[in-house]
Amino acid sequence: MWKTTLLLCLLALPLTSCETSGADRVKTPVAEPLVQVKTRIVDTACDWTKPIYVSATDVLSDETAKAILAHNRAGAAQCGWKPTGR
Repeated sequence: MWKTTLLLCLLALPLTSCETSGADRVKTPVAEPLVQVKTRIVDTACDWTKPIYVSATDVLSDETAKAILAHNRAGAAQCGWKPTGR
C-alpha cells in the first residue's frame, strides 16, 4: 500500500510543477512606483535663541564682548532681532 502511495506522490510532483512557456499569454508591463525623496531643512534657531543683554555693572573681557556682539549681530541678521534700547 505504501509503495502505491509513494508512486502516486512521485508521479504527481512533475505534473504540478509544469508551466506553459507563456507564448499564449500576453504579459502587460507593470509600472514601477515612483518614489520621490525631498529634503526639507527647518531652522528653528530663532524660536529658542534670544539676544544677550549686558548690564552696566557686568565686567567683560574683550573676547567675551566680541562674542556677545557677534551673537547679537547674527541674530539681528537671521532672526530680525531689533534693539530694545536697554
